[in-house]
Amino acid sequence: MPTVSVGRDRLYAALGKTYTQEEFEDLCFCFGIELDDVTTEKAIIRKEKHLEEEGDEGDDEIIYKIEVPANRYDLLCLEGIALALRIFNKLQEMPTYRVVDISKSSMLQMLVKPETSSIRPFVVCAVLRDVTFDEASYNSFIDLQDKLHQNICRLLQYYSSVLMRRRTLVAIGTHDLDTLEGPFTYEALPPSDINFVPLKQAKNFRADELMEFYKSDLKLKKYLHIIETSQVFPIIYDRNRTVLSLPPIINGAHSAITLKTKNVFIECTATDLTKAKIVLNTMVTTFSEYCKRKYEVEPVEVIYSDGGSYVCPDLSVYNMEVPLPYISGSIGVSLEAEEVTSLLNRMQLRAEKSAANDNQCNIKVLVPPTRSDILHACDVMEDVAIAYGYNNIPKRKPASVKPLPLNEFSDLMRLEIAMNGFTEVLTWILCSRKEISSMLNRNDDKIEAIIGNPRSSDFEVVRTTLMPGILKTVGHNKDHPKPIKIFEVGDVVLLDEKKDVGASNRRQLAALYCGANSGFELIHCLVDRIMEVIGTPFVPVGDDTGYYIQRSDEPEFLPGRQASIIYKRKRIGIFGIVHPEVLNNFDIPDPCSFVEIDIESFL
Repeated sequence: MPTVSVGRDRLYAALGKTYTQEEFEDLCFCFGIELDDVTTEKAIIRKEKHLEEEGDEGDDEIIYKIEVPANRYDLLCLEGIALALRIFNKLQEMPTYRVVDISKSSMLQMLVKPETSSIRPFVVCAVLRDVTFDEASYNSFIDLQDKLHQNICRLLQYYSSVLMRRRTLVAIGTHDLDTLEGPFTYEALPPSDINFVPLKQAKNFRADELMEFYKSDLKLKKYLHIIETSQVFPIIYDRNRTVLSLPPIINGAHSAITLKTKNVFIECTATDLTKAKIVLNTMVTTFSEYCKRKYEVEPVEVIYSDGGSYVCPDLSVYNMEVPLPYISGSIGVSLEAEEVTSLLNRMQLRAEKSAANDNQCNIKVLVPPTRSDILHACDVMEDVAIAYGYNNIPKRKPASVKPLPLNEFSDLMRLEIAMNGFTEVLTWILCSRKEISSMLNRNDDKIEAIIGNPRSSDFEVVRTTLMPGILKTVGHNKDHPKPIKIFEVGDVVLLDEKKDVGASNRRQLAALYCGANSGFELIHCLVDRIMEVIGTPFVPVGDDTGYYIQRSDEPEFLPGRQASIIYKRKRIGIFGIVHPEVLNNFDIPDPCSFVEIDIESFL
């Protein structure tokens, strides 16, 4: 969850009221945000400079660190939080954001060259006219850009680590329009053809030289990977070939905004057009309150080489209808339409009663451009619940919920295996391709697994067996006293053309015995016990009333020391002694016996 740092006194001034810390915490809770920490300017400076003793740096200003929902981009700065809380407290009406009605011939234009499609294909722009900044609002304007870069503009890389790749999806550029002349062009050129003076520098750099220069910059070096391997770099020029920005790395020094800037040109280049529009809307709606004509934004026409064009920003409202019974039923409180509309108005959603064709009462909701988080009826219902107050919702015991048969059966199996002296483990559902193929002595070409877009070799495919995870666990704990007896009940994913998603989950049970005396009979005994508690008798080969075993020949097990489990003439599992080569692949020095059973087959 993002945390926004705001000056307490400035926030209270914007709210038009002074609160005690407890009162403000209560207000935050009621609105659905949280006062996460209270600190001072001096404390922040000491922390940044790693100072233990108090210094005399900075003003002793009280700083509130407020945690806001990750999808509420309109709350990522003081202005957004103050506006939302004023409306919530009924101290202000919801603003109406407007796009200036001007002809296309009078509009500024952004001309997009076709080469940009190979690197950052989209751009959206807007102008804030007659802006008046003071130091606090100017800093907030800059800080909002950084907060957006940390949130909606980023690409998350999961798996072995979580890496926030800021600016990958959207990069924001803000410029002093009075230093520029339109129309603007968005191009993609070879690095050697781009020359300009970057922000906070006095020297002219070629773009490829700039990449080397910023490799030693702690802040900017993390963005270089986004474009540095490309044959062309994105670049924005004005009519006079003055560089506005080299997105997503740095703006040009020529058009840098200052406290004296009156007209701000905002451009957002992106690989995701939807997110670019959200970012632009957030920037212009939040800071249009500092314009001479409040909440008014001047549009820009973006024109592509193929003749396509669009005018941005789009500040139109989005209409949706939500059934009143759905809202009341989901919250658990009987609410009248008038009360619901009033609650939604406090949450910056204009709402009115609307009758449906079947005489069911609906709530018509007008979603403003600031609320990009409203995507579904459940989002509207959540806002009603927040405004109503979670503490005001009556407590009640839910009706008895019976677990799904598969989950209930899985829990019973876990209990039984644990009672046989085995310890449960939980392993990743993702694994590397070699862990379900070559490390199990299997032919890699015959492995059919779901493959995504991995960012790490450790998590390339979805597991088709529980065996690699169990063996990795033993390998990492091989110094543990023997015997090691572990088990897992979990899902594997198999390709399935009959399913609309092309795959299906299967619940499996796997158990492993590791020790010097590990043998076929030990794991066979566990199989018999599992079947006994399930109530499945051992029957002659070919009998459908129970289970029997027959010889198998799987490469991950030792030949002649393995068997398949047949239930109702269908193979549901396998057990045996793990092949020494497989144990060596997982760095396990001791013999192991292993069983894996598809327990869904018994339901």
